[in-house]
Amino acid sequence: QLQLVESGGGLVQPGGSLRLSCATSGFTMANYAMGWFRQAPGKERKGVACISGSGFHTQYSESVNGRFIISRDNAANAMYLQMNNLKPDDTGVYYCAGVRWSSGGVPFRSIDYDYWGQGTQVTVSS
Repeated sequence: QLQLVESGGGLVQPGGSLRLSCATSGFTMANYAMGWFRQAPGKERKGVACISGSGFHTQYSESVNGRFIISRDNAANAMYLQMNNLKPDDTGVYYCAGVRWSSGGVPFRSIDYDYWGQGTQVTVSS
């Protein structure tokens, strides 16, 4: 059974850093594009950063580009999101997602993804 489990969320001050992890099981990770999505209170879930199965292709939302880094370790069945210079607008529940993907590029819309974790809360506040 395919599972995605996020960890690493918490409360951090503006300007601080956090590293999210997504542990996966039940599938061959290299065959799947993976992504991080954020849902703020009262708002729709939106893409933050996504990565191809090989890790060669990445895509970021404009608001996090240059501050966040997505990476993956297929041998360890894990994906990561290094978040630097965090801002209050980064607050929300962060979800790990995956989809079997053999096309070029990286899917970035939430509707493109089939599998989801339970989410981890990130709060950026002083």
